[in-house]
Amino acid sequence: MNYDLEERTAKFGENIIALAKKVPKNTITLPIISQLVRAGTSPGANYCEATGASSKKDFKNKIYICKKEIQETKYWLRMLTKAHSEIKEETRKLWKEAQELTLIFSKIVATMEKKK
Repeated sequence: MNYDLEERTAKFGENIIALAKKVPKNTITLPIISQLVRAGTSPGANYCEATGASSKKDFKNKIYICKKEIQETKYWLRMLTKAHSEIKEETRKLWKEAQELTLIFSKIVATMEKKK
């Protein structure tokens, strides 16, 4: 299991982009793909910002954004699967990774809350 969150979130974003490239573009899939790519690549960028945060409050805020964006990614993966069921197996794997990342970011936030 890879616990380097910077690498793990970057890889997740890359996998979201790879998936998006495979989906046929039409009036239904285009907006979903756009939202999915935006949400799915955001946690990696926000985690990078969190590691360089200027304060604990800033760090916590960025981690919370990571969690929120990962949860949104799960939603868009579900919608994309409905729009293009041929990618169900790939979206299921990405959804599972998104769920694990949600739990990791939730734990980080919870740990910070306890330390207050």
